[in-house]
Amino acid sequence: MNGVYSILLLVLSNIFMTLAWYGHLRLQQMGISKSWPLIGVITFSWLIAFLEYCCQVPANRIGFHDNGGPFSLLQLKVIQECVSLVVFVVIANMLFQDQGLRWNHIAAFFCLIAAVYLVFMK
Repeated sequence: MNGVYSILLLVLSNIFMTLAWYGHLRLQQMGISKSWPLIGVITFSWLIAFLEYCCQVPANRIGFHDNGGPFSLLQLKVIQECVSLVVFVVIANMLFQDQGLRWNHIAAFFCLIAAVYLVFMK
């Protein structure tokens, strides 16, 4: 069950991360943050990133095998990267609808799936 909790927290963490890193660009496009000074945009993003860390740190602690979880450090990192890219694609397509997927993006996802498979091989 720790593995499931860990992955769910990683998904939530990556939602916050993607919003912190790229959400301000959408706010700028919408005219909401267009006049904000850079320090204001940075502060806004850091507040969101705080929520990311509130999920990321427990996800790694719960999922790590030394703490009773099922994953090695390398496995946690590969899972996190895959979750990050999937979450990014979903959110980017929701916020920035002009960003479409092309064949090479799909091919890259298959490479990621292969990477996950290889990392979990005994």
